[in-house]
Amino acid sequence: MDAQTLLDWYDANARAMPWRVPPVTDPMASSSTNRRADPYSVWLSEVMLQQTTVAAVRDYFIKFTTRWPTVTDLAAAPDEDVMAAWAGLGYYARARNLLKCAREVTARGGRFPDTEAELLTLPGIGPYTAAAIAAIAFDLPAVVLDGNVERVMARRHAVVEPLPDSKQTLRALAASHTPQVRPGDYAQAVMDLGATICTPRNPACGICPWMSECEGRLAGIATELPRKRPKKAKPVRHGTAYFARRPDGAELLETRPPKGLLGGMLALPSTDFSDDPQPAPPLEANWQIAGEVRHTFTHFHLILTVAVATSAATPERGLWVEAANPDDLPTVFAKALRLARSHR
Repeated sequence: MDAQTLLDWYDANARAMPWRVPPVTDPMASSSTNRRADPYSVWLSEVMLQQTTVAAVRDYFIKFTTRWPTVTDLAAAPDEDVMAAWAGLGYYARARNLLKCAREVTARGGRFPDTEAELLTLPGIGPYTAAAIAAIAFDLPAVVLDGNVERVMARRHAVVEPLPDSKQTLRALAASHTPQVRPGDYAQAVMDLGATICTPRNPACGICPWMSECEGRLAGIATELPRKRPKKAKPVRHGTAYFARRPDGAELLETRPPKGLLGGMLALPSTDFSDDPQPAPPLEANWQIAGEVRHTFTHFHLILTVAVATSAATPERGLWVEAANPDDLPTVFAKALRLARSHR
């Protein structure tokens, strides 16, 4: 009955999202393809949502699906257009894999496969995304295990073993709750429960549909779960970004190498990011320091010095553009661009 209790709650409380269809309450209707979410929409939203909030993703999702309404449309898009549209979502390897996957799906006939095993053969699709597509788009009883589901299961069953050691235990518990009827709605229900009620801080246990069964709540330890190993401190790296402006107002940008951090993205010319970066100005000029911007990546903190200059010299690398749009640049370089422009 645990699953049905949660489905009843979801039917009344499901979050409205542009990539989601309303809950399917009639078991006979769940097999109707016109009641299921589009696999392209599920895949695109799940890739965008990795390490990013729902609030941040909504506008990006609408922008992408308006511009590229099908997977074949996305597959045909120039790399630079997709990378520019992705700017601000971070983790740019995901954008590169997005294109690889779209092109592979298109090469296979333009339809996403409908099993986890086949979905896992596509570029950039791991176990979580494969399970999410299988469950939400194809209504299969796949175990969708994200951070919200891990937290719900850890509290529901009072799992005190810390993450990531407890991941397999939490997966098994999630599988034990997954129903054969409406598994797609159930997968979204657990995620919604974690996002709106069983939150990391101050969970609203008093209105939780699983309140009476929650072992963590009954033991008085729900807010402590899931426990995690202590995090290692992130290292700090340094770099310099160069903002060059010609006397006519043109600004110098470059496309970063296709592989590596922020690969293929439009950016200000810069040094590498390291403990001791070596100067790498893109042209000869009287460079002045405008200040610093700070940014945190997955594995390190970055302190980026911003150097500015006005010059008509021919650059060793990069391309003059009429006016750079900060929204087309990765967040760290958008910060650097805005700082540079404010320097007098």
